[in-house]
Amino acid sequence: MEVTFLLSEIESVAREILKKSRSKTILFYGEMGAGKTTLIKEMIKALGAEDPGSSPTFSLVNVYDTEKGLVHHFDFYRIKDESEAWDMGFEEYLQEDAWNFIEWPEKIPNFIEEKHQKLEIKVQEKGLRKLKLC
Repeated sequence: MEVTFLLSEIESVAREILKKSRSKTILFYGEMGAGKTTLIKEMIKALGAEDPGSSPTFSLVNVYDTEKGLVHHFDFYRIKDESEAWDMGFEEYLQEDAWNFIEWPEKIPNFIEEKHQKLEIKVQEKGLRKLKLC
């Protein structure tokens, strides 16, 4: 799946990603400000959460109870070493039957598995975003 969209179209894009993802663990790649958190919030909302909240930049993970099960939203931007993910029990989160949305997965390379869905998001001209599921 590859799509170019405006932020005003993000609701339909979020629903489409949830339908087409080959895994409940989705790795979000993109520069700071590309819209990863905004997209994840919309996906959490599409799964039926009452409050999609905010980025877990300081807590590393936020957990949401949705109509379609648990969602773990991870943001590893601030970790300095992959051992911080081990220390928080990250691998245990991955073993649950839950959606896992992971920002900055490049910070935790030893946790990345081929079966996980990769998503790249890039800012284009005129406020457009280019998204690619790979």
